[in-house]
Amino acid sequence: NSEIEEIFSTDLVPGDVMVIPLNGTIMPCDAVLINGTCIVNESMLTGESVPVTKTNLPNPSVDIKGMGDELYNPESHKRHTLFCGTTVIQTRFYTGELVKAVVVRTGFSTSKGQLVRSILYPKPTDFKLYRDAYLFLLCLVAVAGIGFVYTIINSILNEVEVGVIIIESLDIITITVPPALPAAMTAGIVYAQRRLKKIGIFCISPQRINICGQLNLVCFDKTGTLTEDGLDLWGIQRVENAQFLLPEENVCNEMLVKSQFVACMATCHSLTKIGGVLSGDPLDLKMFEAIGWILEEATEEETALHNRIMPTVVRPPKQLLPESIPAGNQEMELFELPAIYEIGIVRQFPFSSALQRMSVVARVLGDKKMDAYMKGAPEVIASLCKPETVPVDFEKVLEDFTKQGFRVIALAHRKLESKLTWHKVQNISRDTIENNMDFMGLIIMQNKLKQETPAVLEDLHKANIRTVMVTGDNMLTAVSVARDCGMILPQDKVIIAEALPPKDGKLAKINWHYADSLTQCSNSSAINSEAIPIKLVHDSLEDLQVTRYHFAMNGKSFSVILEHFQDLVPKLMLHGTVFARMAPDQKTQLVEALQNVDYFVGMCGDGANDCGALKRAHGGISLSELEASVASPFTSKTPSISCVPNLIREGRAALITSFCELALFSRVTYSLDCFIISIFILNMLVLFFSDFQNCKFYSLI
Repeated sequence: NSEIEEIFSTDLVPGDVMVIPLNGTIMPCDAVLINGTCIVNESMLTGESVPVTKTNLPNPSVDIKGMGDELYNPESHKRHTLFCGTTVIQTRFYTGELVKAVVVRTGFSTSKGQLVRSILYPKPTDFKLYRDAYLFLLCLVAVAGIGFVYTIINSILNEVEVGVIIIESLDIITITVPPALPAAMTAGIVYAQRRLKKIGIFCISPQRINICGQLNLVCFDKTGTLTEDGLDLWGIQRVENAQFLLPEENVCNEMLVKSQFVACMATCHSLTKIGGVLSGDPLDLKMFEAIGWILEEATEEETALHNRIMPTVVRPPKQLLPESIPAGNQEMELFELPAIYEIGIVRQFPFSSALQRMSVVARVLGDKKMDAYMKGAPEVIASLCKPETVPVDFEKVLEDFTKQGFRVIALAHRKLESKLTWHKVQNISRDTIENNMDFMGLIIMQNKLKQETPAVLEDLHKANIRTVMVTGDNMLTAVSVARDCGMILPQDKVIIAEALPPKDGKLAKINWHYADSLTQCSNSSAINSEAIPIKLVHDSLEDLQVTRYHFAMNGKSFSVILEHFQDLVPKLMLHGTVFARMAPDQKTQLVEALQNVDYFVGMCGDGANDCGALKRAHGGISLSELEASVASPFTSKTPSISCVPNLIREGRAALITSFCELALFSRVTYSLDCFIISIFILNMLVLFFSDFQNCKFYSLI
């Protein structure tokens, strides 16, 4: 009955309608927006402290024809879902309507709950040293038990007092089983932990230090770990008359200020102002900063005056606008150059990882027709454009850029019909907008390697420690970064495994092709399955060293291989180097698969999406002091991979100390000789060590 009731978050159940406060909140559950818009920080789940815009769930019966039977799914509708643990920074609302959401999941069923569950209840990590130590102690306990029974029986037969029998029998156990063993074995760990703290590596699970001494494979996240966090704009390559122009570095100039290309860069993004500061996806932020435009959002007062959320407006700085044309051509001036040149963003279709694109509907002030702008993965954008507007050499140019490690974004534009009004645009489906576009060109972004990355990876390779990249980024970009940082040497070959799930009665299959050529370009890059070097796994190790093959695959292919090609998993794990487009749970599955082929696996990451893998690995190192550090046994204060060799060195030092301690206490002359002397000689004569002799004996040992 539109009444608002305040309750504890623990009392929320699925189906409740909750009101999102104007000044934001931390979500206590998973909920789907049904009214208004929210700006959310999802660093808890994604590891990226980037504000994300969440829109209300569209009504299929009204907005999308023929989709009235569509069911809500948190994954496919994540742009409308507020996840538990994420922070709602601010809300935007309609007049007279509150921002409302329906609770869909609570407790351990939420995304955060599943993450917490994986942290609280990880699979146990087995370590042979500790197994051997426990086995050694059990053997000593068994021997001590025999001596304990013998002492009691012998003392009773010799009519010794009950008190003396108890004391001397228990004394036999402490003589045989060295009580100092656990303390001695932790000594090396304690000193290693102190040294790690001095170099900025903090540990919440000291027993893992020993295990780090045996690491022989380390998995690395890419963005923020091997490479810098942000992206830099390298340049643009525009298209005119279906032909690529030369690449341009400077986008902020008078020649381009009114071009559709720059208009797309100015409008096709999810940026917003929070506290007067422009915030959003780093890629969008770099793109918008490159053109030097100004973004203005409607205030709460302006929004309240209208029955719809007022549009965001973007405009170039005055110095970029062309100067007024002389009076002789005044009519032309009035027609072409309005007093103010600005563009209003009428509707936004947010970026979807499933669709690999985003689009907006915008209108230039004074224009009758609206414009549709779209950006996203180049292959996807090109497929939605008129074929005659896409350059013939599109695939070759794209391949050249991706091979060099650049992140490439494609742009497209389309003039909409004049009959499309504001209200019609608000209810139109994105499929109606995102087709028949004109291809405009490419934006080339650069993700630079961290300065210390190549040197650290070289040190690990010299120590025969294998390195693997696990990233959510594009496959070819990941392969290029792997080559740049030395993970894959220039002469090595990379084979991409593309696994296809069963479909239309066909069995699952794997396509193999070299990373040097895109499969879309030519079939010549395809490899006969008989020639795949995994056949060499059965041959000599020398042949493997000569071949130097690396396998690369994405998250979807990895899941298909795990499910349908179990026999190939061990072979692919032995040579897999690049794993792209990996989801958080897939990262954990990869770590487990590597452990199943007897690797001691280290994991180095900086995001909450790495939490499961960090916890599951033998040695997880977080480069962030945020959520990832909760799950990770180790946290580095310096956000670079230089901490990995330091941790392995200290782990080896602690491990050697533990080995030596175990060897010392394992000596027969220490425990068993003492046991034999005490039991079989002294007890037969009903004689025992005095307190002074016991102290002297232990001090000599």
